[in-house]
Amino acid sequence: MKIYILTIGTRGDVQPYIALGLGLQSVGHEVTIATLGEFENLVTGYGLWHARLRGDFLKVAQVSENGSTGKKRGNPLQLIQQYIEMAKDTLADEWESAQNAEVIIYNPAAFGGYDIAEKLGVPAFAAFPAPMYSPTKEFPSPFFPFRNLGPFNKFSHQVFAKLGPSMFRRPINEWRRDVLGLPPAKGDNVLHGKPVPTLYAYSEAVVPRPADWDHSSVVTGYWFLDTPSSWQPEPGLVKFINAGTQPVYIGFGSMFMNGGREKTEIVLDALKLAGQRGVLATGWGGLSAADSSDDIFVVDAVPHDWLFPHMAAVVHHGGAGTTGASLRAGKPTVICPFVGDQPFWGHRIAALGVGPSPIPQWKLTSKSLAEAIKTAVSDHGMRQSAAELGKKIRVEDGGGRAVAFIQDKLS
Repeated sequence: MKIYILTIGTRGDVQPYIALGLGLQSVGHEVTIATLGEFENLVTGYGLWHARLRGDFLKVAQVSENGSTGKKRGNPLQLIQQYIEMAKDTLADEWESAQNAEVIIYNPAAFGGYDIAEKLGVPAFAAFPAPMYSPTKEFPSPFFPFRNLGPFNKFSHQVFAKLGPSMFRRPINEWRRDVLGLPPAKGDNVLHGKPVPTLYAYSEAVVPRPADWDHSSVVTGYWFLDTPSSWQPEPGLVKFINAGTQPVYIGFGSMFMNGGREKTEIVLDALKLAGQRGVLATGWGGLSAADSSDDIFVVDAVPHDWLFPHMAAVVHHGGAGTTGASLRAGKPTVICPFVGDQPFWGHRIAALGVGPSPIPQWKLTSKSLAEAIKTAVSDHGMRQSAAELGKKIRVEDGGGRAVAFIQDKLS
C-alpha cells in the first residue's frame, strides 16, 4: 500500500517517522515522508520518498524572538499572523502531495493529516513520541509543566486538545471548506465512525500505559533510527574520548535561546566546577570551536546512538527523541527543559531515579548545573538504575511493534 507519513518540526520530529517508514517499507509498503525540504536528503538517503512541505515555524519563531538583528523581539501578533499564513502553505502542500495516499500516518502536531484522511476516505493513524493525545486520570497533559493535578489531570488533556490547535482552527476550516469540500471539523479523535488509532513511540518502562486508555491507544516502544554502518566519527573526537575519563555530553538540540554566549559560559563554568570533561553540541548558539580545550570538545552533529554510550552522563533539553537516546544508552540524564513536553520528560527522569530533578532553562546557573552533573556522575544508585533501564529499552522493538499494530488494523 502507499503510505503517507506526515510530520513537521525539527530533526527530532522527523527521525522516528523515518524509522517507522523503514519498518513499513520492509513489509512491502511504499512510504512517503512529508516534511520540511531541509530533511529531503535525510529521508531519501534511507530509501524513502520525500514530499516537501513549507512551514518552518521554529525558524520563524527564532527570528521573531531574537529580532532580525538579534537585538529585539518581534511583535507577537505579527508572529501569529505569519504562522497562520504559513499554515495555509503547509496545508496546500500536504493536500497536493497526498493525492495517491492509501493510508495516512500523521504527527498530530502537524495539522492536516486527519482532514486529508477524512476527504480521501482512507485509514489513518495518529503517531506521537509523547502521551499528549489520549486523556488520562493518571497524569496531566505533558504540555503543562506540572507533575500532578490530581482530579484535574484528565481535564488538562482536554484543555490542551482545545487550546493546542486553536490558532489554526480558522485557516483549517477555511481549507476544509474551500479545498476539501468538507464542513468544519467537530474533532479529530473519530474517523469514518471509529476511534483514530494512536501510536505512542516511547517505552512503557519510562511511562507505563495508563489503565484508563481504551484499545485505540498503544505504547509501542521507541522508534530509533540507527546510524548507517558506513558512518565514521571524527578522529579527533575519538581521540578526545579515549584521552581520559568519560566526558559529559551537553547539548540542547534544535532549541533556540537568547544570550547564547552567556549560556555557553554557564555550561563551561559548570563543567569546571564539577571537575568533568565535556563534549558540547553547538545547538544553542554562541558556541564555537574556539571554546575547545584539553577538557572540552565541540561538535556540530554526531549521532546519539554512537556518542551517548561513550559518555558518563547526558545533559540536554528534554526532547522526546534525545531522552529516549540517553535512556537507551543507559546513562544518567540531566534535563534542562525549555517548553512543551520537555518538563514532563524531566520529571519522569527524576521519578525513575535515572537522573536528578530537571533544571528549567530560566533557572540554569553554573552552580545548579554543576551540582546536577556531579550527582549524575557520582551517584552509584542512579547510575545503576540508568544502566538497568537502558538494558530494558535496548531489547524492545518499538518499530516492529508499531508496524505489527498498523498491519493488524489494515488487514
